[in-house]
This record gives sequence, C-alpha cells and structure tokens, in this order.
Amino acid sequence: MRRGILGGTFDPPHFAHLIAGEAAFRQLDLDVVSFIPAGAPWQKANDGVSPAEQRWAMTSLATSGVEYFEADDREVARDGWTYTCDTLSEFPDDDVVLILGADAASRLPTWHRAAEVIRRVRVAVMPRPGTSRAAVVAAGIDVAWLEVPEIAISGTMLRERRRSGRSIRFFVREPVYQFVEDHGLYGP
Repeated sequence: MRRGILGGTFDPPHFAHLIAGEAAFRQLDLDVVSFIPAGAPWQKANDGVSPAEQRWAMTSLATSGVEYFEADDREVARDGWTYTCDTLSEFPDDDVVLILGADAASRLPTWHRAAEVIRRVRVAVMPRPGTSRAAVVAAGIDVAWLEVPEIAISGTMLRERRRSGRSIRFFVREPVYQFVEDHGLYGP
C-alpha cells in the first residue's frame, strides 16, 4: 500500500492540512492518506496543546466523508511521548510518504531518531508562508514539493482568532467549527 501519513497536533485540523493531504494523494498516486494526531507531542510539551481526545475527535470530523482519508488514533491511544519513528514501525509493509509543511520539514533533522525516519519514508512538502525552500534544502532532506499555493492558515493563528473573539468558520470544515463552538475551545 502507498500510504501518506500526515501527522501533527491538529489543534485544530484546518483546510491547509486537508489541502496538503489532497495534493499528496493526487500528485503522488497514494492509496490512502492517514491523518494521525500526536497523542503527547514531545516538541510541544510546554505549548498548552488541547487534550488528545479533543484533537482526535476534530481530526475524525475533518476527514469524514473523504474515502481516501482516514483518521488514525494510534498515537492518541499510545502512552507517553509520541514519536514518528515509533509510528512508522507500525506500517512495516507500506510504502510511506510523510507529508509535512515546509516549516516542519526544515526541522525534521531535530526529530527523535530523525535519521531512521528519513531512511524509512519519502518526504512530501507543502509550501508554508515564512519558510523558504532554501530552509528545507538546508535541512539536507530529499523532498518532493507538492504543487499547491502557500496557505496562511495555522493552528496557532486559528487559536489566536478564537481567543480574540473572531470566527474560524471557513478556515476549518463545518463539523470541526461546530465542535470548537460546542466545546468552547480556544475561547478568551
């Protein structure tokens, strides 16, 4: 199976995530794109990340109805810090493409057991505002660039919009928007 893995905190999952998954699916001839919310993301240990169960629920809502997208809870169900290298070991027979934003790709060498991750996958990168292609090249990783425009949506921006009383509707799928509203997430 040719599997795309798009991981992250998904706090909340937004249209840039979905566009990256769609672009990778179409451009790299994938069979499925697995959206895997990090259970306990070690690199964001002090960032006030929302509870894993809420991020998992939003990821499920964001990917629902797209037959080649799947929300995968394996990292949410895992105890302790979650590392991509451990998750990859659970797909031993799949040809895996790791789908990253340029910002994450430029930091890939800092990941836990990064060399193992890089050896195991092909990396597909979505352009992101504020991170140049040169920064990704400087990381020394061979990547495939996804052909999509830079999309200036981030979880940080959406959380800040909510904190300041502004809407995030149409930055996320409607069921995710309703979940955020119903649970009072990211409010002032």
